[in-house]
Amino acid sequence: MLKAARDKALALIKQEGVIRPRDLEAKGIPRQYLWWLWQEGLVDRVGRGLYTLKGAETTELQTMAEASKRIPQGVICLLSALQFHGLTTATPFQIWMAIAVKARRPKVDRPVMKFVRFSGRALTSGIEEHRQGRVTIKVYNSAKTVADCFKYRHKIGLDVALAALRDCRQQKQCSADDLWRYAKICRVQNVMKPYLEAVT
Repeated sequence: MLKAARDKALALIKQEGVIRPRDLEAKGIPRQYLWWLWQEGLVDRVGRGLYTLKGAETTELQTMAEASKRIPQGVICLLSALQFHGLTTATPFQIWMAIAVKARRPKVDRPVMKFVRFSGRALTSGIEEHRQGRVTIKVYNSAKTVADCFKYRHKIGLDVALAALRDCRQQKQCSADDLWRYAKICRVQNVMKPYLEAVT
């Protein structure tokens, strides 16, 4: 293994945070360097085809970055989006991600993921993009996430949706108008209306 290419590969992994073999190839480094670095114990394999530096701190944000690298068309949603926005103290054991209704279900070994299917404006509205290293994490904004929680209240619990609504308003992460707009997009305005009136 050439030292210059090895050092370049390590620098790229440090810069990116999470890397795939094809990311190395795009920079002119043969993909087998990742395998060699893994054999040396310098990188960890965090999922099929995903690598990070050995000993890199595993945070919720890092796990979301791994999920986003794996499924770039997906959007972090529901319990994971609540966690991202600081609207829950719970730590979900899986990454919740929205994908299109007609999208093929991704096969992912790690991180553990829960896929939900959105369509139309419910899929495309309210998306924010954040960076973790050089990975773009797509996540629904606070107001859209609260509306999604009411839409999926039978999966995650009405108590979770109510707590998210209360915390979102108390922390002033969004306006009542924002919440109402996304309630309409998610078609839960009748469900949310009495609770919205109670917190505004």
